[in-house]
Formats: sequence, C-alpha cells, structure tokens
Amino acid sequence: MSISSSMNAGIAGLRAHSSRLGTISDNIANSATLGYRRSETTFHSMVVGSGIAGQGAYSAGGVRSTSMKQVDQGGSLMGTQNSTDLAITGRGFLPVTTELGARLNDGTAPMLLSPTGSFRLDNSGVMRDSAGNTLLGWPLDADGVMPVTPRDKASGLRPIRVDMNQQASVATSVVNLGINLPAAATLPDASGDPHAILIDYFNPVGLPGKLEVLFTPVTDPAGATNTWSLTLTEVDTGAALGTYTIQFNDMPGLGGTLQSVTRTSAEGGDYDPETGSFDIEIAGQQIDIFAGYYGQNEGMVQRGTNFSPTGVEQNGFGSSTIIGLTVDAAGNLDAIYDQGFRRTLYRIPIVDVPNPNGLTAKSNQAFQVSRDSGPFYLWDAGTGPVGEIASYALQESATDVGAELTTLIQTQRAYSSNAKVIQTVDEMLQETTNIKR
Repeated sequence: MSISSSMNAGIAGLRAHSSRLGTISDNIANSATLGYRRSETTFHSMVVGSGIAGQGAYSAGGVRSTSMKQVDQGGSLMGTQNSTDLAITGRGFLPVTTELGARLNDGTAPMLLSPTGSFRLDNSGVMRDSAGNTLLGWPLDADGVMPVTPRDKASGLRPIRVDMNQQASVATSVVNLGINLPAAATLPDASGDPHAILIDYFNPVGLPGKLEVLFTPVTDPAGATNTWSLTLTEVDTGAALGTYTIQFNDMPGLGGTLQSVTRTSAEGGDYDPETGSFDIEIAGQQIDIFAGYYGQNEGMVQRGTNFSPTGVEQNGFGSSTIIGLTVDAAGNLDAIYDQGFRRTLYRIPIVDVPNPNGLTAKSNQAFQVSRDSGPFYLWDAGTGPVGEIASYALQESATDVGAELTTLIQTQRAYSSNAKVIQTVDEMLQETTNIKR
C-alpha cells in the first residue's frame, strides 16, 4: 500500500539523515585534530518493484546511506618549531606502529599509516607522538648506507630509537690541501726556506693526532723551477708517510696550476689524476690527501709571494654527543653532534596504497591496510607518486567548519521534512480509521 510505503520511506529518511548528522558532528568535533580525515555520508535511492515507467501503482522504496572517510583529501600544512614534527607535501603516509608494537624490534611490529605526527623522544629514546604512535624507519649502518630491504613488506622497518647519550666520532679519511705556495720561492735568488703546517686528524676511535706537511722549494740558479718537495710525517711517532715532487705550470692560461705529482719515497701511494689525490697510511688507517687536478684551480696552486694554507681541512671529528635531530625532505633522520658533524641514523619511507579511501580507520588518526585499499609499497620520499617529507610542519584537520555547518542546516531541514511525512501519514491513517466510525 502506498501509504504504508510512505511511512517506511519517511523512517528510512530519518535513519539516513541521522547517519549524516553523525558524520557532521564527528567532523566538527575533530576540526582541531591534526591529520584528521573528514567523513562523508552519501545517499542511495531504494526502488521497490521493477521500476518500469508507466506502472499503475507506485510504492516508495526510501533511501539508504553509506559513510566513508575521505582519506585522500588532507588538510593544509602549518609550520612548527619542532624538527621532528612531520607532514607529507603530497600523496602518502608515514609508517607508525602502536605503543605495544614499539617493543618489538624484530620486524614483526604491526604497521599503521599516519598522515602527520608530532614526534618526540620518550624516556627510552623511542620516537613517538602524544597518542603513542611510534615512528618506523629503516636503520642505516655506521657509514650511512641503507641495506637492501623489501619494499612491499614491513619486515625491514624498526621503531626509531635514538640514544642521546651515545658518543660518536668520525675517523679522518680525507685531507684537502687547499694551499697557495709562493711562486717567488722557486726563483733563482730565493732563500729556499721551507714552509710547514700541522694538520689535526682523528683515528677510528676518535683520538686526535697531527700530521706535519713540509713544503720545500726547489731552486736552480739557471731559472725558476716551479717545483716543490712535499713531505708528510706523523708528529707523535715521527713516522715518514710519503715524499712527493710537485711541479706547477707556468704556461699562459694554466699558470700556477698543477702539472705533475710524483712519488719519490717508498711510503705513500701514487697520485691519481682522476681523483686528484694520493693516499697515506697511519697504523692501518688510510687517508686520502687531495692535492688537486692537473690544470685546475683546486687544491694546491702556486702564485705570487705569499704562503697561504687557509683552505686546508679534514673530515674527521673527535668524540661527540648528540645535540639535536633533523629530518630532510628525502626522509633521512640525521643526528647533529656538538663537534659540528651529522650522521644519518634512519631513513623514513613514505607508504602508498592504490586506493587510500579503502584504508581502515583506526584511533589516533591512524589507518590500516585492507583488502579494499590494495597492497602497500614503501617509497623513498619524493620519488614515484609520493610527496616529500616536510619537517617543522604538521597537517591540519581536513574539516571545513563553515561547509559542515551549512550541511548541518540542510540535514536538519531534511530530517524535519521526513518527520513531517511520518506525521502526515499518521494523520491520513487516522482519517481512514475514522471512516468506520
């Protein structure tokens, strides 16, 4: 009967708009929740009978509703003052795990997906947010190299843990001889006095040492030689590390640049023109000495009358303590040490799935991979379809309060109208009942 179907349609309308009211209230309640993805309710008509046009009778089928998280629609980014506040500038999610999962350090921790997070170290050095979500990443070895790891599985990910009290050092591996030698010292009437410099270096356990580099000009009464003898010695032990003859150009356009580097001792390695360096060895520690390239204004040059070693530097550091952490756009988590160097400890991947709206929503703005979302893949930040990682940033809620309030008004009117339909049907049934009286 059409009157009864009208009643049922009205009840279905009340139920559908009640569901829509629930999503609106949830969205407004989470308007300040970082990383929140708004929910949306859509309506679908229900047809009773065949639905063929021109039927003699019509029965109202009503309406049904479905609600879904709009996971692919994120909020805008806002700046912060914490280097480990992380957001993503495009598609993708951060890999996190639960507080209980953080206790597992064997690759079995359950992986969740988070659009953003304000991560800080807890009392155990584990990086987590206030809700307990723990950030996951690939641990790198001591040289900052990431081991081969699967991208379609979370078995290579580990809860990020940083020991702020741990000491670290960097052994010297390269010394750059950025020196200007005086061309006047190789003239026939020059005194032939040598020039010496001391260079600090650090061994593999962070202990300091000193290298003496002695530059002795080669003179000849017949004319300028543009030639020097370079001798390296370990100061503490007096060990000879190598002696080399350095010849400089005096041709127009190339004047003052390296022409040849020749080893003249049993110690030390031969000069490699491809790398512009030769190596020395101190108690098993190999150090590359960068002298410069032939015909180039890098490393050692010879010009003018002044000896200037202002470009001498080495890449080692003594024992240092972590004073801060930073995350770059590629997802590399670096520890910054008080000696001025940094070391990459972890790489944070970006998780992507074919259908983000198919993810299962969990508490604390986290999501879980489901059959509808499709399998996940771990990308390096800024590669493939995913965005880069933004440090010092958080993602705001995707809720637009103004739009939600407008929808709330529409929902309220629709709910009242459906209630009016039920009231009208009740009055019509009452009139039908009165006919018998």
